[in-house]
Amino acid sequence: MNLPEWLKPGLMGAAAGAAVLAYVGFSWGGWVTGSTAEKLASEQAQLEVVAALVPICLDQYQHDPNSGTTIAELKGASTYQRRDILIEAGWATMPGATEASNSVANACVREISATF
Repeated sequence: MNLPEWLKPGLMGAAAGAAVLAYVGFSWGGWVTGSTAEKLASEQAQLEVVAALVPICLDQYQHDPNSGTTIAELKGASTYQRRDILIEAGWATMPGATEASNSVANACVREISATF
């Protein structure tokens, strides 16, 4: 089959335009692949869950009869030890859970540390 002579440059232009469009879209246009979108959504969901659970951690701290002792420990501890102290106190263990959440503990320590 013989193609018209004008078709070849038109197809090459369309291919080059599509390549440039894809490059610009992914580089500057904010386009992402499906797997990147899923990863970003998962990370954002994790952040939102932690943000929703921090008030529960703070409530457990406020209702703990030994909170004064634990706060004194937190004040005297180094930054990287504070999470473990909070986990040992049980404040980062959510109702119905058997283990503490490290992410919740880290966020809760930041909130509590801001008060002293």
